[in-house]
Amino acid sequence: MVRRIFDRISAPVRGLHQAAYLLAALTLASQALALLRDRTFAHAFGAGQILDLYYAAFRVPDLVFALVSSLVSAYVIIPRITGMNREATRRLLSESATFLFGVGGIICIILAVFMPQFLALLYPNFASSSQHAEFVLFARILLFQPILLGLSGILSSVTQVHRRFMLFAISPVLYNLGIILGAVVFYPYWGLPGIGIGVILGAVAYLMVNVPVIIEAGVVPHLRLPSFALMIPVIRDSVPRSLALGMGSVTALALTAFASRIGTGSISVFTLASNLESVPLALIGSSYAVAAFPALSEASALEKRDEFTDILSTSARHIILWSVVSLGLIIVLRAHIVRVILGTGAFDWNATRLSAALLAVLTVGLVAQGLVLLFSRALYAVRQSWRPFSYQCAGMLFTVLLAMIFLSGSPIELPQSLAILLRVDDVHGTTILLLALAATLGQIFLAILSLLALRNISRGLAHMLLRPCIDGSFAALAGGAAAYVTLALIGPIAPLTTLAAVFTQGFIAGIIGCSASALALYLIRNKEFLVMVNALDKLLRVRSGRSDVLSPSAEEPIQP
Repeated sequence: MVRRIFDRISAPVRGLHQAAYLLAALTLASQALALLRDRTFAHAFGAGQILDLYYAAFRVPDLVFALVSSLVSAYVIIPRITGMNREATRRLLSESATFLFGVGGIICIILAVFMPQFLALLYPNFASSSQHAEFVLFARILLFQPILLGLSGILSSVTQVHRRFMLFAISPVLYNLGIILGAVVFYPYWGLPGIGIGVILGAVAYLMVNVPVIIEAGVVPHLRLPSFALMIPVIRDSVPRSLALGMGSVTALALTAFASRIGTGSISVFTLASNLESVPLALIGSSYAVAAFPALSEASALEKRDEFTDILSTSARHIILWSVVSLGLIIVLRAHIVRVILGTGAFDWNATRLSAALLAVLTVGLVAQGLVLLFSRALYAVRQSWRPFSYQCAGMLFTVLLAMIFLSGSPIELPQSLAILLRVDDVHGTTILLLALAATLGQIFLAILSLLALRNISRGLAHMLLRPCIDGSFAALAGGAAAYVTLALIGPIAPLTTLAAVFTQGFIAGIIGCSASALALYLIRNKEFLVMVNALDKLLRVRSGRSDVLSPSAEEPIQP
């Protein structure tokens, strides 16, 4: 029975839309746990110094992962092992893992030694904190994380090539369980370092999910001295990917450092709002980008360029449509979302309102973020790996420069205007909204650069993306208006003084808003909506056992 369940979970999925929706469904489970994690933190610590220290420390391993572990990333390995024989695949995985342990381990050891000085440089306001010693130890424990996640990335390349997307998507679920375990069980005994132990346990579970596929494929890696001839091409192609990720992490690190200077709790509300915005991004943008990448890699040859463009445009149209629809609903329901997920315990009303305002600003960049994820993978698939890095550099400089200008006090009316628009003008600390605005404008700028880079690879791509923008806006307006009217009608029925009342009101308004959006898309016969309905029907039939084959939709190429 256990074997049958595992076979069902690990069954390959080949259709683009079916894979994307399966990834989205499992990502929803992961994101639900991530939200439970954030709710646990908000309840226990509120928007205060402990949570600021937690999120600030996490930026360090994120940067290490981006600059070191991604040197042998799945995005470079996947195109190479696609069609490669078993022995060659095992050798590539073995040498990549050994390289990661060697180089990454040395860098992490150096960082661990100089961690107090590094943190003092980034966050001088935290140097006088009574929790500073725990802060440093916590950051040192987290340095194990990038090595484990980097190794997971190497192994997951096999999981993705074999289309075992369900196993791939389960990994973040286990990772978040580890963090929750650390916060609930270990923190009361060991403080911040206890949460760090939970993070490491989650990272180990993240890694182990890929092991059954590796064993089944017969490509279990082992320590092997990396050869110059094999690793140089991998590292050469990985370096721009690693540096591109590094620029994203540098941007996040810079924004976090800026937030630490605004005031206590600023890092917390900014990060929590970013985490909320990452849920629709993971469900929509990331799911399609991950599902499309293997197919884009296989269709990257010049003679298959039309097929490449079809896959890319199909994925981009779905990302745009569903992101725009989500934007309309999130803007209207932002306060209910934050109150249900974060409004508990030590997380007070002002922090709730400020987080809701930040969520609204960040969600404006949802479409751009999803397209950047997809377009970057498209460029990696056609081996133009340096372009995403150059664009990430430009985006990082643009974002940081905007943040510095905004925080310098030059646009005096801007913070107050934003605060009034989002109804938080009476809340302390609204300057943090300027960081969210800088981040959003930076993502839009980056998406435009990435789209321009693809104009010679996928001709006419920009024109293909116009219709989902129009249809999505129409559906977003319909859904947002329906949700807003619903809130106005049912608002007076019961006071919003309990979690159940807030959830019920938001849930009803959300369902009516989603229904209105779906009806609008159906009435205008939106192509992406009809494809989604068909793909979901196929996916449900195969997972319920009524069908043995999950065939791709008509617009998708049949994968080998």
